[in-house]
Amino acid sequence: MHSETTPSDVVMTDEQASAEAARIIADAYRPTAYRDDTPPPAYGSTPPVAQPGRPPMSQGATDASALMLAGGLTTAMVGGTAAVLMYVSQFADPLVCGLVFSAPTALVLALARLVARAKPAPDVHHHYEGPVYQDRRNIHTRTTGVWAKTNNNQ
Repeated sequence: MHSETTPSDVVMTDEQASAEAARIIADAYRPTAYRDDTPPPAYGSTPPVAQPGRPPMSQGATDASALMLAGGLTTAMVGGTAAVLMYVSQFADPLVCGLVFSAPTALVLALARLVARAKPAPDVHHHYEGPVYQDRRNIHTRTTGVWAKTNNNQ
């Protein structure tokens, strides 16, 4: 006969059984992965990664959004001033106030359009080495039909 004991032969007290049950439960719920929360160094050759939220923008898009926010704020201030003036006076004509307070905004918009049109066309310089063939054809594409059929015309 063997002198080894099998799990069915082991007799445990209630305290030992509850301690063993607590150990088994703790082992079952122990995390199986580790996350290193130390910040990475601020230098190196790793390229930047887009973060969640607003997508990265070019400098031109950033400048345009700043102009739009400033224009919106200016418009809100002008409109608020007109509203307060009409409310306080109880006599102001809304049409006259609209004309007076929209005139600066219209002037700024007209000047902005003139400035945008006054920009000279950018100079494009290409530097090539060796024989170069430039194809400057314009291709007009039209896709029609239930089953898509594309026609490319020069």
